Amino acid sequence: MKRTVVAVGALLLGIGAVMAQQDLVKHDQDTMKANAKNLGGVLIAMVKGEKPYDQTAVSAALAQLDETAKKLPTMFPDSVKGAKFDGDYSPSPKLWEDKAGFQARIDSFAKIVAEAKAKVKDLDSLKAIAPAIGKECGNCHETFRVKHG
Repeated sequence: MKRTVVAVGALLLGIGAVMAQQDLVKHDQDTMKANAKNLGGVLIAMVKGEKPYDQTAVSAALAQLDETAKKLPTMFPDSVKGAKFDGDYSPSPKLWEDKAGFQARIDSFAKIVAEAKAKVKDLDSLKAIAPAIGKECGNCHETFRVKHG
């Protein structure tokens, strides 16, 4: 009887750990999808003239990107290393192998987003800084993200 209880307890702990890992993976993916939506679907769309300039939307997009910059140091913990990420992309093992490099990318992203929050007041100022935000995202993805397929 005791063995059964211990075995069931261990199984439940294992299931709980897998579920917690899946929750972290989903959170990380949802955050990155929100970045793509706000950078590409809002800011870059305005820069390209695909959407009219809207300061409220710009401020909201930059606020979300700023929140991501604050979350990034705690995202992708060791517990999600090797986890299954849905979609076409997943974190590269380099993310865990080069924590200092990843932190440097985070710091650079945070700096440019903070600058944008302070400087963007119209379409011209958005056009001047939005590409730099996109470049920071791309620089990090180049090293710390893997495309599947």
